[in-house]
Amino acid sequence: MWTHRLPMLFSPFSDVCVDEQLVPFRGRCSFKQYMPKKPAKYGIKIWVNCDVKSSYAWRLQVYTGKAAGSPSEVNQGMRVVLEMTEGLQGHIITCDNLFTSFALAEELLRRKLALVGTIHRNKPELPPNLLQARARAVLSSTFAFTKTHTLVSYIPRRGRNVLLLSKTPQSRHYNRCKGGVDNLDKVVATYSCRRRTNRWPLALFHNLVDISHYNVYVLWTSIEPSWQQQKPYRRRLIEEVGEMLVTPHIKKRGCLPRSSAAATIMSDLQGAAAGPSLISERKSRRQCHFCMDRRVCSTCCKCGNFTCKDHSLSICSPCST
Repeated sequence: MWTHRLPMLFSPFSDVCVDEQLVPFRGRCSFKQYMPKKPAKYGIKIWVNCDVKSSYAWRLQVYTGKAAGSPSEVNQGMRVVLEMTEGLQGHIITCDNLFTSFALAEELLRRKLALVGTIHRNKPELPPNLLQARARAVLSSTFAFTKTHTLVSYIPRRGRNVLLLSKTPQSRHYNRCKGGVDNLDKVVATYSCRRRTNRWPLALFHNLVDISHYNVYVLWTSIEPSWQQQKPYRRRLIEEVGEMLVTPHIKKRGCLPRSSAAATIMSDLQGAAAGPSLISERKSRRQCHFCMDRRVCSTCCKCGNFTCKDHSLSICSPCST
């Protein structure tokens, strides 16, 4: 399965980010989500765990909603983070207040993972002294400690209280790592095969191809760091990989009935593989070597003389060898 192979091909760096991705979709789908803070607003939600440094999509999970008639899931954020970080050890997990909780931090610490993330004010484990923001000065910070965790209350502006829970509390670290999935959406949208559709499986397939393209680019540049070091043409790599994947299938269908458009593509590929033809074209026009009343551009590849159609033959590539 595609999602099972992603963690096998790449080992993320020390920082990873767990967040939501919204695949734009407005057709009929039982688990379509509305997320007003996302650019697309409507679509299919995917839980994503990506490497912060390279934005490699390490693990993905489609959110299909709760079953009809079943109660709401308790501690959904904790369950998602634990599933998305399965197999990691010694990493720092960055997530937002949808996922962060004290119980999650304890479980990740047991797995030898660190957690940095914002936390909701309504969590019962928060001390009341850190929730007061009116009487505190702007840009001030208040800390609460346990043996293994640190809680930071930061006032970026008047009336605004940001709560950070982490093993090593650094707001700069959170600001640097929180946009890992957002950066993945940005780089994937640069070269996308996405098309408008009313079928949600096709929308997910477009997203699968886009993420695969970018993951291939990350893997290739990791293996060959000197490749196009000054100008890393990701589009050129996508074109080359796509051509390598489709060329065998086009050749396989060469003997089958096909449309005029497919026949044109097949003839172009056969012509490129056959090498130079026996009759070459030149920009200049000269008189035919055999009849002086005609001026032509085509020449014989063996003798180099200009020849018209009446004094030349068309030979296929197998017969020319």
